[in-house]
Amino acid sequence: MTYGQIAELLGDGYTPRTVGFCMHSSPDGTPWQRVVNSQGKTSTGRIVLPHDKQQRLLELEGVVFDKNGRCDLEQFLFIPKSRSQKPKNASLFKTKPRGEKR
Repeated sequence: MTYGQIAELLGDGYTPRTVGFCMHSSPDGTPWQRVVNSQGKTSTGRIVLPHDKQQRLLELEGVVFDKNGRCDLEQFLFIPKSRSQKPKNASLFKTKPRGEKR
């Protein structure tokens, strides 16, 4: 998936940049490596050490990158079956009901 796809599924108030920020701070076990930018490139070169970690993880899953570091989104892009599958009150953040202490 792309950051933009996730932002669109989450709805108003979410942008691809917001999704990227949240993915960067996501808990262990989150498959962050499976989210690429709209060009089919990884966007973690300046954040994750080593700089090619995301691409190497995706290559282990069978994703092929060209010499410019792009994967073919027509071949590798995940498209959800239906937007209607989005749960009500979808959020990238774990939230608690109002009035409940964290």
